[in-house]
Amino acid sequence: MIHWSLIVSALGVCLAVLGGYCGWILFPNMVHKKVEQSVVIQDGSEQFKRFVNLPQPLNFKVYIFNVTNSDRIQQGAIPIVEEIGPYVYKQFRQKKVKHFSRDGSKISYVQNVHFDFDADASAPYTQNDRIVALNMHMNAFLQVFEREITDIFQGFANRLNSRLNQTPGVRVLKRLMERIRGKRKSVLQISENDPGLALLLVHLNANLKAVFNDPRSMFVSTSVREYLFDGVRFCINPQGIAKAICNQIKESGSKTIREQSDGSLAFSFFGHKNGSGHEVYEVHTGKGDPMRVLEIQKLDDSHNLQVWLNASAEGETSVCNQINGTDASAYPPFRQRGDSMYIFSADICRSVQLFYQTDIQYQGIPGYRYSIGENFINDIGPEHDNECFCVDKLANVIKRKNGCLYAGALDLTTCLDAPVILTLPHMLGASNEYRKMIRGLKPDAKKHQTFVDVQSLTGTPLQGGKRVQFNMFLKSINRIGITENLPTVLMPAIWVEEGIQLNGEMVAFFKKKLINTLKTLNIVHWATLCGGIGVAVLCLIYYIYQRGRVVEPPVK
Repeated sequence: MIHWSLIVSALGVCLAVLGGYCGWILFPNMVHKKVEQSVVIQDGSEQFKRFVNLPQPLNFKVYIFNVTNSDRIQQGAIPIVEEIGPYVYKQFRQKKVKHFSRDGSKISYVQNVHFDFDADASAPYTQNDRIVALNMHMNAFLQVFEREITDIFQGFANRLNSRLNQTPGVRVLKRLMERIRGKRKSVLQISENDPGLALLLVHLNANLKAVFNDPRSMFVSTSVREYLFDGVRFCINPQGIAKAICNQIKESGSKTIREQSDGSLAFSFFGHKNGSGHEVYEVHTGKGDPMRVLEIQKLDDSHNLQVWLNASAEGETSVCNQINGTDASAYPPFRQRGDSMYIFSADICRSVQLFYQTDIQYQGIPGYRYSIGENFINDIGPEHDNECFCVDKLANVIKRKNGCLYAGALDLTTCLDAPVILTLPHMLGASNEYRKMIRGLKPDAKKHQTFVDVQSLTGTPLQGGKRVQFNMFLKSINRIGITENLPTVLMPAIWVEEGIQLNGEMVAFFKKKLINTLKTLNIVHWATLCGGIGVAVLCLIYYIYQRGRVVEPPVK
């Protein structure tokens, strides 16, 4: 007969095999299928509800570069800035779903965004704080004027014709338009050789006061509330040429400039973002391919952007115009160490690649950390096969001979219809060509690098933030008196961090729904495996011991 210990040992082996099968095959497959089901966006599902209304608001932090020597900058001094902030806002996102595709694999929506100032998180800073900051709207107007003299002042000539038809300057302007139409020359190049444009510049210079509230410098003293959301007013009761200029600014369609009830205009960084959205997104629901969930398929009914340069004369879409990844509110599931993923940011009109950095733990939830690479704004140019980002829209600024900006800076002119330059906060990693011209910058990779921590199984963001800085070149423009002595510098205005930190309620929910289940399955797996092996080994040892006693000869 087979000894009972062998039977129990065999049962232990079976139990261990069962534990191994469950832990390495059955449980992972069960979890995988469950995650696939949970991430797919289906009408009425829990995921759909989280998709429409984010379970918690995002954190939107704004840091402002207060200018401490604005008067001296007007005389050519190097700017000195001081970071103020953060001014913290809760960013609520709600998607207005338009429709699903017939097969349920796509969903179209418009996203509404609302900002609420968080006084507690911002303390001791308040929205009423006074700042001295770069006058973005006046600087942008002057640089756009310099860059596209033909387009802008053709419209001016038409509007001024009826009012100033007898003015010699306008008749000269019309002849000037015929001569320079279709050409791309800087104001400096043209005005030095053409008295007509010189006269026009005199008119513009004389009317800057009426348009921009009698500015004393290229900087504006205002409140944080006005600069960021409510708007810095200008074009207040303009007359004559000033009114024509204001009408042209209004009709340019800039998102950051809004007309007020009294007819004046107001500039703000984010006022246009606070309310109903306009862009129509089409994203993948994950049906049929969960790895593509929330991947952007179209933006405003187009698979690609028409912002950056294209790859060839035939109009083949360049890598710069490709729309890749999600909107960063969530990521595809089943992340792997060493992989990368994309996010698309409409605010900067481009896709950004994130690379795996390390394993992390966030309040007991395991995940992976991803961060931007050198190909974000450092490695740009023909030598990196992405010269399509070199739009070369800025005249007489600090740039390379091939028209590309130096490392660490990206020209957003074609994205924002304004001469805005993107860098990392405090110009982290930017070329010394830019950093040496500003005092007060304190770049720190820990504070200023973009990163995101993601739960590897579900793709849920745990914490992280997109961190970028918006700048403009400050420079002298020929015959514009207020710019006469300005140094040529890349001037920082603000930097923002848009991100999330999963709150206690969401951490508890996540642990209950996933982490605790995974821990239970893991315990069952190892308990069954180790218990079975233990039982098998002990019983086998017992059997060998007993068998040794039976065959042992008697002692005489």
